[in-house]
Amino acid sequence: MMSNNLVEGRGLGRHYEGGVRALDGLDFSVSCGEWLAIMGPSGSGKSTLLNLLGCLDTPSEGRLTIDGVEVSGLRGRELTRFRRETIGLVFQQFHLVPYLSALENVMLAQYFHSLADQDEARAALTHVGLAERLRHLPSQLSGGEQQRVCIARALINDPRLVLADEPTGNLDKANESIVLDLFRKLHAEGRTLVVVTHDPEVAALADRVITLDHGRAADEPRPCRSGPGAPGGVQASEHLTPACPAACDGLLVLR
Repeated sequence: MMSNNLVEGRGLGRHYEGGVRALDGLDFSVSCGEWLAIMGPSGSGKSTLLNLLGCLDTPSEGRLTIDGVEVSGLRGRELTRFRRETIGLVFQQFHLVPYLSALENVMLAQYFHSLADQDEARAALTHVGLAERLRHLPSQLSGGEQQRVCIARALINDPRLVLADEPTGNLDKANESIVLDLFRKLHAEGRTLVVVTHDPEVAALADRVITLDHGRAADEPRPCRSGPGAPGGVQASEHLTPACPAACDGLLVLR
């Protein structure tokens, strides 16, 4: 029987120097068309998991399958190609090229996909409400407008999976509302979304919430460890603040 999961992770681990285990034997899946929110305190493994899902990093152990491809076995150019063709990334810090216009920033994603279609890039920006801001540089755009450019850039190559790291973290309430409306539309279109957030109001929009705490599931027995490799080692790249637990159906708490 064919699985309805777009993403499946089994026994996922990511270990760093000094024995730090950012993820520790995590079983994880995302259904096709699902909007999944990931929450948890700083050091819980949220950014690590998103990096693995975005093919920006590879697991130290376990298997990760995305869209039927076992990406845990891919390296180098194969991994880069798969990321370009399958995944759209939306970053908290935007990562726009400052000397390129909004239109050119979106077209840059096409360029790395071996094509560059100005009409498609224009349509993508129009879709996120920026038809009048195509020629503006990032410094001439508000934070919310820059984030919408990021969303257009993430969608331009029609990815199967859209990943977002704190997409409203740097926005005021008005721009947050605009960006969340865009995510609602993406979900209604059948996109598969995985969103890292510390905001329970953002998480409440998702179909399901996973709360991470030291990269392990609450119902999994903790191995007896001591020293720097014990569960609870905080990874330096984790920057998110502790989140209030979200109360919703399908909540899976990870430790």
